[in-house]
Amino acid sequence: MNSPKIERALVSVSDKTGLVEFARELVTLGVEIYASGGSRRHLEEAGIPVREVAAYTGFPEMLDGRIKTLHPKIHGGILARRDRPDDLAALAQQGILPFELVIVNLYPFQQTVARDGATVDEAIENIDIGGPTLIRAAAKNH
Repeated sequence: MNSPKIERALVSVSDKTGLVEFARELVTLGVEIYASGGSRRHLEEAGIPVREVAAYTGFPEMLDGRIKTLHPKIHGGILARRDRPDDLAALAQQGILPFELVIVNLYPFQQTVARDGATVDEAIENIDIGGPTLIRAAAKNH
C-alpha cells in the first residue's frame, strides 16, 4: 500500500512528552494539526499552530472529557480509503477532511491502579475509550 502524503494530523495524547518538538517538525513539513482539548492547549502554549477538534466537528467535548474525538468527522477522516473514489466523495459530501496521521497515546491506567490509595473512580476514569478507538481506526487504514 502506498502511503499518502501527510497533509493533516490528529493529536490526542495523555502523555505530552516530546509532543511540541514533534508537532513543530510536522508544521515545518506543511502538516495541518488538529488536536483535542489538553493537547491543543499544550501546543498553543508552545506557539504551535493548531486547530481545535471541537471547533472542526461542531461538537464540544463533553461528559468531563469522556467524549473528545468520538465523532464521524474524525473517524470518517481516518477510515476513508484514499484509493476509493466513493469514499472520497462521501467525505466531500459530508464536509469531512482526511487525516493521514494519528498521534495518540493512552491514559495511564496501569500506573493509576498500581498507585497506593487509587480509588475505583480514578481507575474507571483512566479506562481510555477514544484513544484505542483512534488506534484501531488508524491501523485499519495503514
